[in-house]
Amino acid sequence: MIPTKQDVLGTYERVKPWVHRTPVLTSTYLNEITGASLFFKCENFQKMGAFKMRGAVNAIQNLSDEQKNHGVVTHSSGNFGQAVALAAQKLGITAFIVMPENAPFVKKEAVKNYGGHVILCPSTMKDREETSQQVIKEKGATFLHPSNDMDVILGNSTATLELLEDHPELEVIIPPVGGGGLLAGTALAAHYYGMNCSVIGAEPIRVNDAYRSLLSGKIETNSSSETVADGLRTQLGDKNFPIIKSLVKEIICVEEEEIIQAMRLIWERMKIIIEPSCAVPLAAVLKEKEKFKNKKVGILLSGGNVDLSNLPF
Repeated sequence: MIPTKQDVLGTYERVKPWVHRTPVLTSTYLNEITGASLFFKCENFQKMGAFKMRGAVNAIQNLSDEQKNHGVVTHSSGNFGQAVALAAQKLGITAFIVMPENAPFVKKEAVKNYGGHVILCPSTMKDREETSQQVIKEKGATFLHPSNDMDVILGNSTATLELLEDHPELEVIIPPVGGGGLLAGTALAAHYYGMNCSVIGAEPIRVNDAYRSLLSGKIETNSSSETVADGLRTQLGDKNFPIIKSLVKEIICVEEEEIIQAMRLIWERMKIIIEPSCAVPLAAVLKEKEKFKNKKVGILLSGGNVDLSNLPF
């Protein structure tokens, strides 16, 4: 069942005290080269550096007292692990973060700095899931999924709710799509609070399972996860896909070079740090300029947790 308008508003009231209301930036130069009016919602300025804080805070707040006493567990090599660790710290509960052994040192340290208990495992999805199940068995912790959890999806919707409060005239909003939690949340907020505002996803062509899923009507998978947009390597789930199927107009696929070029443009022209996943929506606008010409377009800059020693340009 698709959440209601009241669900979205109730979530916003719940997370508001715990997250930043992030700014919306514009760029005359980027408007000129795309032919559109672009409004960038800067979740790279969010607490812990990504929109994921919103979903983590909402999911943890909705736990029962007994569940809170036993803590939470998630498996993540990056942003969601950091978000759960920080949200749990703020709300006074224990967080266990299962991370692959080959996760960047900087990300492991960030989770520890936020008070999370890091548990390392081999890097396969099977090992991540088995290790998480072991923590659930031993500690009684509640598992939080990074994207296929309705409380997480509703938390994610609050970024677009804020964007539409600031700019109700938007005609299109474009988030990047990986696991589908941000796309589904964006679609919910635009459906209830936009004025005839459509949502279009943007995805790397190398991992275009969401694009193929929208076409086939069932959840598709990827045989490879090779893309510079490391935050978008996951796939859709049974909670977010029905929302996407119902409310998302289309998904635009972009090449690796297009992602890198768009990322560089944002760094150079807007003077802000974004991670590669964030650049995918701008890459989509640059690729299909005619579609967005003279339109007011919201772009969700999903996060800024980039490894500065390993930039793609």
